[in-house]
Amino acid sequence: MQALWNLLKYLRPYWMFAIIGPLFMCLEVAMDLMQPMLMQHIIDNGIATGDHSYVVKMSILLLAAALIGLFGGLACSIYSTKAAVNFATDIRQELFARIEQFSARNTDEIRTGKLITITTNDVSSVQMALLMTLKVFVRSPLLFIGSVIIVFVSARDFFPILIVLIPLLAIVNWYFMKHAGRLFRKVQETVDRINTKLQENLAGIRVVKAFGRQEYEKTGFAAINHDLTNINRRANQMMMGLMPVMLFLVNIGIVAALWMGVIKVEQGTSEVGVILAFINYLTITLNALISSSHVLMVISRAFPSAERIKQVLDTVPDIQESQEAYRPEKIKGNIEFRNVDFSYSKNGEYVLKEISFKANGGEKIGIIGTIGSGKSTLMKLIPRLYDVDRGEICIDGRNIKEYGLRQLRVAIGFIPQKASVFSGTIMDNLQYGKDDVSKEEAVFASSAANAMEFIEKLDGEFEHVLTQGGSNLSGGQKQRLSIARALVRKPPILILDDSTSAVDALSEKAILHSLQEEYKDSTTFIISSKISSVMKADRIIVMEDGRIVGMGTHRELVATNSVYQEIYRTQGGKEESVHESGRYETSWQ
Repeated sequence: MQALWNLLKYLRPYWMFAIIGPLFMCLEVAMDLMQPMLMQHIIDNGIATGDHSYVVKMSILLLAAALIGLFGGLACSIYSTKAAVNFATDIRQELFARIEQFSARNTDEIRTGKLITITTNDVSSVQMALLMTLKVFVRSPLLFIGSVIIVFVSARDFFPILIVLIPLLAIVNWYFMKHAGRLFRKVQETVDRINTKLQENLAGIRVVKAFGRQEYEKTGFAAINHDLTNINRRANQMMMGLMPVMLFLVNIGIVAALWMGVIKVEQGTSEVGVILAFINYLTITLNALISSSHVLMVISRAFPSAERIKQVLDTVPDIQESQEAYRPEKIKGNIEFRNVDFSYSKNGEYVLKEISFKANGGEKIGIIGTIGSGKSTLMKLIPRLYDVDRGEICIDGRNIKEYGLRQLRVAIGFIPQKASVFSGTIMDNLQYGKDDVSKEEAVFASSAANAMEFIEKLDGEFEHVLTQGGSNLSGGQKQRLSIARALVRKPPILILDDSTSAVDALSEKAILHSLQEEYKDSTTFIISSKISSVMKADRIIVMEDGRIVGMGTHRELVATNSVYQEIYRTQGGKEESVHESGRYETSWQ
């Protein structure tokens, strides 16, 4: 409940709507409470006495009360909806902003599927709880209190019926709300699993089809879906079971009122209009309790949603910038790793160990090693996608933790191994690299990435619309577009994380040539498992088991480093040697 209460701060900008809506509801309630009294007078003072003019006059008044009540209800709906929808919009926006700040570790801990559920289902649940509170939960207590007071004043003989029924209804309501809240928490957790499974399958649908694993995935999804069905059925049965029980108690109250009414009419101590008015007020009272119960069920369902929302909003991103962050106008690109250790799990099992090296501005550094040697992890530390555990990374002599995050990351052109292409036009994607990119800059960067070769063939060229995930491009085309997006900002630091793996040999050769000629001032890291991609680098770093086991030029490493020699031989290279004459012989197949 505390979590839901804390979220109400997002209602402050719309407090006027949140007040006006319930005020109009008060008007509707007043008219609803007036109508049974008017009907009582019509029956007892008009119909019973044969005063037709009185009946007409009171009927007009009854109609006017109904119309005023209708206006109040409509106005309440309009303003309450404005408050609730804007409230939810701001929470959703805040959630997205917070998620955007998360480090990769934060996202891994909470899980992507759960984040999707929280941003959609949970926010909708909290929105519905607020809307119902502003409308029904204001209306129901007022109707209940007003009806009880009127019954106590005008039909006190029937008041004991309410004294018996109200506690029974309260107990039933408490029982159902308690158990439903627990079940709906399990529902949300199972929806998380559904979203995670669905996201994984959509992301890897081509792999699933290529390996013919559709039936296997269907079976896995069916198991989770079955769990959701069972829990959802139990939760909804619990919530729906409340209504029949409440109606049963209401009907008992009506029967008791009619029985007592018949006795009192026969005794001459009561009139028919009073009995009908009491039954109306009894119905209003008990319906108000039922409505309140329904709202409480919605609110109880919102409690776990609010807790999950608050969990995300309260999560402090691992990657923080200092309050007095260094924000230089220009970064030169001199990079130094000083005894860097890093662990994903933070349990002492380091995937990078004692990493130390320097890269001067404009230098081209190749990084090669076997799978799992830590190549990609090493480069993720430079833009602070993760933070080092020990040691430090410096750019232009300053620890990267001293830089403002935006200044640091804008200075880096990061090209991941898995090309991420967004829906929209090709120009929209290039603008991720630079907001105000011109047509000339787009052409230059695309040419350097050898992407103009396919862009010129597309309808609309740079205005060609890409589908979600760039599914209407090939893997190589997506990689080249991803490279162009990084090159368009002409960053002082370039990181290519095996980003030419899906590119043909001729395109890769053209891209590497452009990096050497057109981006000679950019400090460039080329991560690759292919020696052909790094052999022309100024220096090559060889990694194995999270350590640097060699550093030098291609010729130096082929002659002296056993790990590099093994990679070289497995990719078609032959033994190299230095003759006594000093002549260097090599062969590349």
